[in-house]
Amino acid sequence: MTKKTFTLGAVAYAPKVVTIWEGFREYFLRHEFNFDYILFSNYETQVEALLGGTIDAAWNSPLAHLRSQRMARAQGINLGIGPMRDSDQDLSSVLVVKNSSPLQSTTQLRGRTIGFGAVDSPQARLIPLDFLRQSGLTDKPNGQLDFQARNFDLLVGKHGDHIGGERDAAVALINGEVEAAWMIDSNYQAFASEGTLPSGETRILCRTNPFDHCIFTISAATDAETTKRFSQILLDMKWSNPEVRPLLELEGLKEWRAGRESGFSQLERAIDSEQFYATDGTLLEKNRS
Repeated sequence: MTKKTFTLGAVAYAPKVVTIWEGFREYFLRHEFNFDYILFSNYETQVEALLGGTIDAAWNSPLAHLRSQRMARAQGINLGIGPMRDSDQDLSSVLVVKNSSPLQSTTQLRGRTIGFGAVDSPQARLIPLDFLRQSGLTDKPNGQLDFQARNFDLLVGKHGDHIGGERDAAVALINGEVEAAWMIDSNYQAFASEGTLPSGETRILCRTNPFDHCIFTISAATDAETTKRFSQILLDMKWSNPEVRPLLELEGLKEWRAGRESGFSQLERAIDSEQFYATDGTLLEKNRS
C-alpha cells in the first residue's frame, strides 16, 4: 500500500461526481494505492489548491490545466501531466443553425446574433471565438468580433462541464432568440436525441478544428514514483473487465490514454485573445462570476 495518501481534486459539476470518485477510490485501494479525493465547487479554487500543495493532482478542464501551467511558470516550477480519457481527444465544436436559415458560411455571420455557452466554457465559447477570429471576423479597428455574442452563463466556474449553458443556447436557437448556437459535437447529437433540437430542423454551419479536453494535472511536489503508479493503475483499466467497465462508463470513457498537451493550442490562443487569464494565470476581473 502506498504510504502517503495521494489526494485528487475534482470539481462537483453534478451529483454523479461523488459516485464516480467513490468508485475510483475503492478501485485504487484494492490495488494497494492509498487514494482519496477532495471536491471543489469551481475550477479556479481547485487550481489554486493544486499550486498551493493541498492536493497531489487535479482532474482539470483544459482551461484549468492551462491556468495551472501559467501559474506554475510564473512561480518557476514544473507541473506533470497524467492520463486523459479517449473521449477527451480530437473533439470539435459545431455552429448550429436552423435548416431554414439563410446562413451558408462564416462570412455571413457579420451582424448576426450568435449563442455561446458559459463565459468560461472552452468548447462552447473560447475555442469557437478563436475559430471565428481565425476565420477573419475581426474587421473592427479595436479587434472586437463583428457579430453580437450572447453568452448563456449557467454555473460559471465549472468551465462548461455543466452542459446547461449549451442546452440553453440550443433552446434559444429554436425559439428564434439567436441565429446560430455553438455547442460541442457530442452535445449536438445528445440535444437532437432528447428532442431539445427537433429532428430535421437544424444543420451544422461550420466546425472547429480538433481539440482535446480534460486531463490530470500533477503537482510539482508529488514524487515521480507515486505519479507513475497512479497513472499506470488508470492505464491498466480494461473495458473488457466487468469490474472496471461500470467505472469507465460512469466517467464516460472506454480507455485511459497517455496525457498530451498538443490539443490545447486553440484554447491557449483564445485565452490571450479574449484576455481570460493573464500570463501568470490571474483570472482577469471581467471573467469573474
